[in-house]
Amino acid sequence: MSRLVEFRRLEQQLAQQLAELEAMKGDSGIKAEMEFEEKLRALLGEYGYSLREVINILDPKASARAPALAAQEKTSRKPREVKVYKNPHHGEVVQTKGGNHAVLKAWKAEHGAETVESWRQ
Repeated sequence: MSRLVEFRRLEQQLAQQLAELEAMKGDSGIKAEMEFEEKLRALLGEYGYSLREVINILDPKASARAPALAAQEKTSRKPREVKVYKNPHHGEVVQTKGGNHAVLKAWKAEHGAETVESWRQ
């Protein structure tokens, strides 16, 4: 696609989005929601409360649900430990977190997996 065609397409999309924005600005529902949000934020500031504190006041069980969701998001694997192998034949040392190391694979092919595992420091 030529740059000019892409430019014209983006220009049309922008014009369409601007028209939608103008239509939404005139919508009384949007105006009411914006007014409510402004008043709510002013009220929160006046009394020194955060939105989270208000939610906890109105729905105390919400805080019980939130840690469960946060725990699900934070459950990640523990980092892999670094394994150090020292070849007794040449004294070469390999440090790896996984078994996909090229030198380690070569050693296992040459000497066998059990033998190479015995070289682990």
